[in-house]
Amino acid sequence: MFSKFTSILQHAVEALAPSLPLQEDFVYHWKAITHYYIETSDDKAPVTDTNIPSHLEQMLDILVQEENERESGETGPCMEYLLHHKILETLYTLGKADCPPGMKQQVLAFYTKLLGRIRQPLLPHINVHRPVQKLIRLCGEVLATPTENEEIQFLCIVCAKLKQDPYLVNFFLEVIQDPVLHLYRRQSKLKAMASKGSASVITEDMLKGQDSLTTDTGQPEEIHSAAGAEQMEKEDDLPQQADDLSFSLDELNVTSSPESSTVCPNQDYNLVNSLLNLTKSPDGRIAVKACEGLMLLVSLPEPAAAKCLTQSTCLCELLTDRLATLYKALPQSLDPLDIETVEAINWGLDSYSHKEDASAFPGKRALISFLSWFDYCDQLIKEAQKTAAVAMAKAVRERFFIDVMEPQLMQTSEIGILTSTALLHRIVRQVTSDVLLQEVVYFILGEHREPETLTDINRHPLRHRLIEHCDHISDEISIMTLRMFEHLLQKPNEHILYNLVLRNLEERNYMEYKPPCQEDKDVVENGQIAGAVDLEEDPLFTDLSPDNTLSTQEWLSASPPVSPEHPKNDGKTEVHKIVNSFLCLVPDEAKSSYHVEGTGYDTYLRDAHRQFRDYCVICLRWEWPGSPRSLEKCNLEASFFEGHFLKVLFERMGRILDQPYDVNLQVTSVLSKLSLFPHPHIHEYLLDPYVNLASGCRSLFSVIVRVVGDLMVRIQRIPDFTPKLLLVRKRLLGLEPEGPIIDHMTLLEGVIVLEEFCKELAAIAFVKYHASSTP
Repeated sequence: MFSKFTSILQHAVEALAPSLPLQEDFVYHWKAITHYYIETSDDKAPVTDTNIPSHLEQMLDILVQEENERESGETGPCMEYLLHHKILETLYTLGKADCPPGMKQQVLAFYTKLLGRIRQPLLPHINVHRPVQKLIRLCGEVLATPTENEEIQFLCIVCAKLKQDPYLVNFFLEVIQDPVLHLYRRQSKLKAMASKGSASVITEDMLKGQDSLTTDTGQPEEIHSAAGAEQMEKEDDLPQQADDLSFSLDELNVTSSPESSTVCPNQDYNLVNSLLNLTKSPDGRIAVKACEGLMLLVSLPEPAAAKCLTQSTCLCELLTDRLATLYKALPQSLDPLDIETVEAINWGLDSYSHKEDASAFPGKRALISFLSWFDYCDQLIKEAQKTAAVAMAKAVRERFFIDVMEPQLMQTSEIGILTSTALLHRIVRQVTSDVLLQEVVYFILGEHREPETLTDINRHPLRHRLIEHCDHISDEISIMTLRMFEHLLQKPNEHILYNLVLRNLEERNYMEYKPPCQEDKDVVENGQIAGAVDLEEDPLFTDLSPDNTLSTQEWLSASPPVSPEHPKNDGKTEVHKIVNSFLCLVPDEAKSSYHVEGTGYDTYLRDAHRQFRDYCVICLRWEWPGSPRSLEKCNLEASFFEGHFLKVLFERMGRILDQPYDVNLQVTSVLSKLSLFPHPHIHEYLLDPYVNLASGCRSLFSVIVRVVGDLMVRIQRIPDFTPKLLLVRKRLLGLEPEGPIIDHMTLLEGVIVLEEFCKELAAIAFVKYHASSTP
């Protein structure tokens, strides 16, 4: 109470007294602090019962006032006094000793405000960055301490200053030289502690010596500390070259080992280590601030800092270990719908109250924590300097995806497979960093780019297993895996499509090549490519009549004008024949869309146009060719294999009449996404019905033709097929209420999906043709 009264009285006197020159005033406040340590005998009283906080605040105000009164960048006498008298060094020592109790908080606050409120660059001064560096080491040593808030504020202001001037980070990379020297420093520290006693002793000599710290030339001298606390820091003043020291291993009583002799000079990044410690704080606000500080540091462009960040700190280990811990904390069984629909995750806003959540489900808290931390890793890698980003992403792949997730995806338990695949699907959807996406892609698909063969489809076991899961006995697993691949295909990474499809189409050996002759060069009257099979002559389409195709007037409203002289566009069949081929695949008695308004072909044109435009933007930087590779340059003798992925999709497509409705929707959705890619070989293989297939090869169109052939046979066995088909369509659209179960429901639903898929492929073919023919 008496101390507080004295402080109030002092403020009153200062207010009434004539104002002193700023430097005198500054020195007065500093000496008032040092006199406290000389005169007081009670070092147990908290610092808040003394005048020290008030004096420190006055010193800050004076420094800010001085800077405001001077030209930009000019150092005033008060700042010179602070630098030359190594006031920050002394304050660091007092803070480390925490004498009186609470002094560490005051020192941290002083450093934070000094760096934050002074505009001129202070960190380049050795008498600033050295004590700052020492104070950094004190942060995060113990979690949940009363000083945590001040520690994180101090660390974040340092990070902000480094972000402004990235080159300054080199002052905070501490070089650890030869391990023998490092050991010598450690032993010197221990000896000092033993000889001087407690490190918290603050001596009178240390504080009285402040007035003689500057020589006549104005150059600062070293602070001479008789206290153990300062002695502990003398190790930093040792020469950095081990050959300057005259000592031997025997004198240090240590034995040389192969390990110690091969250790190379390294660096330590205490700023990162302190922030990493504080990310584990039980106080969520402290942890988030620490994560923000790390985000600033990883983005610094200095190569030395990036190397030190990934090689000399435990950043990569912390990221991956926490990911693994949070993943393992998830329930063994989670509803895939819950995983998919849980609200958007933002790592900095991971606040969740189970009691306040009306849509809570078991494991939601754990799921949000895992997804939040993954989001943080993703954003950290996205912001990081390139070499640091690559190192962190590789660590996530090796230490989390391969070590933790892969065994879960490779297991045989259906519940486990479903949960782990749903989590992988969510990760694929959520990842935004190109570098981390690359590692996710390599994890799922491997790095192979040569054409596949039937004998080597198991080269990357996880890829093989996931593709096999697209045709799993469990429909839920099949749908979830197909959805994961669908979202993977939409990611901006060229390796995805190349690995799954393009590497098998590059040689175009799905085509039967005939050397051109004069007859083939002549344009057939009906505009059909020589050697191609006319659908109207195909035995599967003998029921087609001119009435089933688009009329001339209808076609003119939807496609470019066609004339006998209309040239082929880079060897492509005219788009009107392709569109009609897809639209006429399903026979009239199996069609039901024309009975329901708003389900025509034109509805797919708008969606196809929008989606194709989006895909073109993604693929623009991949420099794909505009036309197919010349057949003369292709190895057509090699046997063709469509690849494991298309093989499974084609087999699924071939069973469309016997599969559940939801499975069919997902299979056709993946195939339509593939068809949208603007690569000429994909267009030719998936969307050109007139491609002359080599013996034993199949294409998407040929697979559908076989399905239609099977359908035409089975229709004859189902009485009232068309009315039943129309009723099923209306029920699916919600136009009719659910009623009695209809026979052959799976087949009828499959026919509806088939009709819609053919219309979608026709729309995609038209949109792609229109885009390629538009200048």
